Amino acid sequence: MTARLFRCIAGAVLVTLAGAALADAAPAPVLVFGGDRDYPPYEFIDEHGNPAGYNVDLTRAIAEVMGLRVEVRLGGWSEMRQALDEGRIDALQGMSWSEERARRLALSPPHTLVNHAIFARKGTPPVGSLEELRGHAVAVHRAGIMDEHLTALGLGDTLLRTDTPADALRLLASGQGEYAVVAALPGTYITRQLRLTNVVPVARNVAAHRYGYAVRKDDAALLARIEEGLAILKQTGRYDQIRERWLGVLEPGVTWWTFVKYGAVVFVPLLLVLGGTVLWSRSLQREVAARTASLAREIGERERAMELLRDNQAQLVQADKMAALGVLVSGVAHEVNNPNGYILLNMPVLKDVYLDALELFERRFQEEGDFMLAGLRYSQMREELPGMLDEMLEGARRIKRIVEDLKDFARREDAPRLEPVDLNAIVRAAVRLLDARIRKATRRFELTLADPLPRVRGNAQRIEQVVVNLVLNACEALPAPDRAIRVNTEHDRAAGVARVTVQDEGVGIPPEHRSRLTDPFFTTKREQGGTGLGLSVSAAIVKEHGGALEFRSPPGGGTAVVVTLPVVPEERAA
Repeated sequence: MTARLFRCIAGAVLVTLAGAALADAAPAPVLVFGGDRDYPPYEFIDEHGNPAGYNVDLTRAIAEVMGLRVEVRLGGWSEMRQALDEGRIDALQGMSWSEERARRLALSPPHTLVNHAIFARKGTPPVGSLEELRGHAVAVHRAGIMDEHLTALGLGDTLLRTDTPADALRLLASGQGEYAVVAALPGTYITRQLRLTNVVPVARNVAAHRYGYAVRKDDAALLARIEEGLAILKQTGRYDQIRERWLGVLEPGVTWWTFVKYGAVVFVPLLLVLGGTVLWSRSLQREVAARTASLAREIGERERAMELLRDNQAQLVQADKMAALGVLVSGVAHEVNNPNGYILLNMPVLKDVYLDALELFERRFQEEGDFMLAGLRYSQMREELPGMLDEMLEGARRIKRIVEDLKDFARREDAPRLEPVDLNAIVRAAVRLLDARIRKATRRFELTLADPLPRVRGNAQRIEQVVVNLVLNACEALPAPDRAIRVNTEHDRAAGVARVTVQDEGVGIPPEHRSRLTDPFFTTKREQGGTGLGLSVSAAIVKEHGGALEFRSPPGGGTAVVVTLPVVPEERAA
């Protein structure tokens, strides 16, 4: 009896162990991830009848790194939401966040941000916000996030609900309804694919929603594995590859139409200028040829006439190039300055808005903990956003400085108004203007003015511009504040000229750069914001005043720049 009982117990134990071993060897269950069959490029059925899109690739990548067995099943959006509620699928791979949905389902942190846009037929009056849709017939995707959002805003009675976003855009293209609200990327994808050429976006980014995975409230373990897989994909860079493949090519950027439209603004005038230049050049060539023949007949020296012709042609071509360059620079400077003015005007306002809202953000952070803001955690955003705004504002100011230099370079006065001016007063004004910059650059600044100094004939503002450029260059050349800058004026009675010398104890000018100092756009300070136009403009101003600009830079001895200007004839003897 005891032996029989022992055999029974041993058999039961063996059966139990065998069952456990079989259970351990059994494959993991297949998890079903549902999605919308018609929501490209996020998720859709391709031409072969297979699930495809950004969400599909992301789900399969998560399954691969987490060792999950998954099946992606796409169908109607309402059907898939009901299937999740009833337990026929385990997760939805793409759902926009809302408070009502978060109460019923467990939602993952967003893996992307979905922006929505308002579409309309060409010729329909544009609207700028969702509020402006009141009283209009609007097509939306039934049970989608914008259906819920617009219904919550009180627009539910005028909504034309369709089974898919594509149906909403087709309805609009057919002449029914006035507007459609669809996610921007799917809307762009669908209108291109279906060739709905009479439907265009009239307002972009009217609403943005966080977009991620959704599971039932009681399935926290699956949600944790999804979140872990997403984190791994982001750390390894695979997430960025998937996003770029599906979303990068469609995200807002410079379209061909934009390129053609704005390119025409620049290139058509340029082509006209070049065409006129060619005609002008041909006319000048004919004139030169006639002059050559005349010279040959008059002096009978063919070689000398040809040499004179080559010199004249070179000068004419150079003048032709500079005239064309001046026209081009003026046009480009105008086109750049207008949009950049908007940036300079609006960036401080945006920063003030952020600073005004900071207290609310901080209060929410203290009460609720970290939260998402524009797809980033607030704790990260508050550290980086002020710097980003400042960098953007400084970039716009740099653009403005470059444009101003370009305009100065392009400006050519055929007959600048010249009158007797006090050179000492001009130098004093330039130094006062740069007082803060000078004190920041050096503790050893010396100003020595000759007394008496005859007046020179010129334009006070233009000469002051030259002195300002030279003193600024001297400040930028100093490696430390203990190095000196000296500015002095003098009168050379024998030559009948007055001179302004700006000397610094800076790093000097390398010999290989001296021949190019006044070339347009040549600079060794590109990284510090130099445009290479300051000395070019200064040299042109000095030349139009009948003067000269001289550079002296012995090795290791700093730099001295000398501006020489003729004095007023009646004051030479003074």
